[in-house]
Amino acid sequence: MTFTSHMQIALDEARAAAARGEVPVGAVLLDPAGRIVARDGNRTRELSDPTAHAEVLVIRAACAARHSERLTGHVLYVTLEPCPACAAVISAARIARLCYGAADPKSGGIAQGPRIFSHPQCHHVPDVYDGIAAREAETLLRDFFAARR
Repeated sequence: MTFTSHMQIALDEARAAAARGEVPVGAVLLDPAGRIVARDGNRTRELSDPTAHAEVLVIRAACAARHSERLTGHVLYVTLEPCPACAAVISAARIARLCYGAADPKSGGIAQGPRIFSHPQCHHVPDVYDGIAAREAETLLRDFFAARR
């Protein structure tokens, strides 16, 4: 599989989140061998939990399955640039590579805003690849919010 095919799985999770009335963000987490270990979309409303972002949910699921707080060698795909809180969780989990789609000028924490991975107190910085299927992720978000206005 390629960057794009894994991002398509994350986009499927984002579409499922939108169908549940959640902001359409999806994530998929791969183990070091490239196997999918978790996939999910935002569930903040469903779970009444402001931390139930897609990337946090997949990290929690993988950590629980592995009985470890570290996911060394894992690769995370997410359709939207992670917020600062999610970026901190990605760093704490020691994710090896972060691949994301759309930039988030309002709430992003990687290339926008506080740039968590550039902060001197950040203990672990994953390799970051951005812009993967960005147009599709942006369209999904734009259409979701346009329908609510």
